[in-house]
Formats: sequence, structure tokens, C-alpha cells
Amino acid sequence: MLIAGAEIPEELLYWVEDQTWVRLREDGTAVLGITALGLKASGEIYMCRPKAVGTLIEQGRSMAVVELAKSIVSVRAPLSGEVLRINEALSASPELIERDPYGEGWLLEIRPAQLQAERVALVDGANAKEAMEHYGWLNQLNGQ
Repeated sequence: MLIAGAEIPEELLYWVEDQTWVRLREDGTAVLGITALGLKASGEIYMCRPKAVGTLIEQGRSMAVVELAKSIVSVRAPLSGEVLRINEALSASPELIERDPYGEGWLLEIRPAQLQAERVALVDGANAKEAMEHYGWLNQLNGQ
């Protein structure tokens, strides 16, 4: 689906408040990243530094730091868990996040610690569409 001109894949789970996404894998791991709508609201990313492998992250707390044109921002995690892998390509090419936020621009892979309890805070499908449209409206993002 397209919201304010930004792609929002229906098969992912979203932490709307912080514009991050979750792709659950069959092996019990999860891949996390920043939504295209969140990127549209924040602007160009010049640097990305995800938490290190082995770090325990918590839902709503920092999973990465990104440097934007005029600020440095903490990217909050949509789920708690142990960082298993980070996207090493982002250190040399942070633009991958903007170019392919749901593919090559992923941030990190985790083993979720409290998936069932924390999943209730995430949205998908029709709920994601409504929540993302509201986020776009609140942030005055248009369809360009």
C-alpha cells in the first residue's frame, strides 16, 4: 500500500509511533528497520550505527542511531530481544536505508524475547493503513 507516496508493505508489523517495522521469520528471528514513511518525515540519512551483536534491546528503547541533515536521532526498537546480526553494509552505504528500506536497508536481526506480549503494540494490514495515514496527516506529509 502507498501512504503519502511511501510504500508500506502489508505483510510487515509496524511500531507506528517510531516508524519502525518488523519482519518475522519462520526460524523465530525478526528483522527490523525504518519505514519509508518515517524516512520521508525525517529526511536524508548520513550515518547509521545499529546496536552491536549480542546487545539486548528493549521495545521502545534505542536499537540504532542515525545522523540526519540537522540532527542525530535514536531509532527505537519495535521489539525486545538479542541482536544477532547487524547490516554491515550501512556503515559504508547508509543511503541503502532510503533506497530500499524493506530490503537491503534493514538495520538488524534479533531473537525476540517477548514476542507475544509485545506484538499487541504493533499493527499490520488494515490497522497499519489507518495508523500510517493518521501519522502522515499528523506530520503533514503529502502524496508526493
